[in-house]
This record gives sequence, structure tokens and C-alpha cells, in this order.
Amino acid sequence: MVQYFTEKGLKKIKEELKELKTVEMKRITRLIAEAAAFGDLKENSGYHEARNMKSFLLGRIEQLEGAVNEAIIVEKKEDGKIQVGSEIVILFAGKKEAYHIVAPGEADILKNKLSYESPLGQVLMNQQAGNEFDYEIKNKKIKVKILKVK
Repeated sequence: MVQYFTEKGLKKIKEELKELKTVEMKRITRLIAEAAAFGDLKENSGYHEARNMKSFLLGRIEQLEGAVNEAIIVEKKEDGKIQVGSEIVILFAGKKEAYHIVAPGEADILKNKLSYESPLGQVLMNQQAGNEFDYEIKNKKIKVKILKVK
């Protein structure tokens, strides 16, 4: 499945992937070896925990490799429409909010990075400054006005 990224976002994912493959994998392999040295693996909780950590790590590496292999870098068009990479300011239920529209792998709502695949992100895509719409959350309609697209 194609995944759209900003150039900065893809770079961040590649850096995480490199870190996991080089540093974290060595660390966990060392933990497994140390735990195995204590003997009886059947009742060795340290060994089992380290193996679980390795399984989780391998899953994350697979996820990141898939994202990198399926990545398409979005070149931001300067047409005034909201797209991946846009920085926007909206009036959301009467409150000003600023967001950066990003790929799902880059999304972090605590840093105001909103995925284009999120429910609100999907509605915002291709809209322009000045547009207004009702956004429904839990059967409650909220007025949204796009103030700025950069």
C-alpha cells in the first residue's frame, strides 16, 4: 500500500530503521545471550523477556521497511490547497488550532502533526483557506473554518 511522506518524514523513518537495525538489535542480541548464560531456558524469565523484545523489534523493523519501500515523497504544490506537508490554521469550535498535515507514520497529535488519513485530515485535504464545514464527532457537529494554508 502506497504511503505518502514529506521528505523530512521519510528521513526520520529511515533514521529510526537504521538505529533499530544497528544499535537496538545488537543490544537485544546481547541481552538474549546474557540471559541464556544463566542456564535453564524453560524458567528463565529474563531470557523470555529478551526474546519478546526481539520479536517486537523485528515487527517494528518490518513495519518501517514496508513504509520505506512503499514511500512516495510528496512535492508540495503551491496552489493554496491543503495537502501532505501543509501547515494550516483552523478555527475548530471557535478555537484557533495550528496543524501540520503529515503521513500516518509521522502523525503525533501532541506535536500538532495530523495524519491525512485521520477523519479530520481526510475532510481537510484539498480544501482552501476561507472554506467552512461542519465536522461531526460523536453525533455532535462542530464548525470548522480554514483560516490559513501554508
